[in-house]
Amino acid sequence: MTAPVYNVLFLCTGNSARSILAEAILHASGRDSFRAYSAGSHPKGEVHPLALEQIRSVNLPADGYRSKSWSEFAAPDAPKMDFVFTVCDKAANEVCPVGPGQPMTAHWGVPDPAAVEGTQEEKQKAFRLAYLQLQNRINLFLSLPLGSLDRMSLHQKLKDIGQITDAK
Repeated sequence: MTAPVYNVLFLCTGNSARSILAEAILHASGRDSFRAYSAGSHPKGEVHPLALEQIRSVNLPADGYRSKSWSEFAAPDAPKMDFVFTVCDKAANEVCPVGPGQPMTAHWGVPDPAAVEGTQEEKQKAFRLAYLQLQNRINLFLSLPLGSLDRMSLHQKLKDIGQITDAK
């Protein structure tokens, strides 16, 4: 019997920074057990250059990421999502189009690094911190015994992960 492969969608309003970072992290960390996707309610149409810089800085491939609408994942031929995580507060308060299945959902809000004003170093630091916070949460998610938790317990654990704020 083959192990299940879980589809995970990270949602944000612009799909240019946080959700892209999360997609890259899970894509690298989830390997054969997870497929990572990202989308936005009002996609910017391009990935923030500092998001791609951050991805490259940790030696992950940064090619192929694009800013896209979450409506792509509501299409009849879209992959069925097992998990949907909102990573910005605006997206958490919007009504997401319903795709196939009944994914587990949780809000994992992270401050928007693209909104940081200041020097180039301050902006890069904001992206690094967002990356580390998302990486910490995704690592906790990956450590969950998904096959042995009932739906209510799993949902609570996913919500709890979203409350963790320190980026180690």
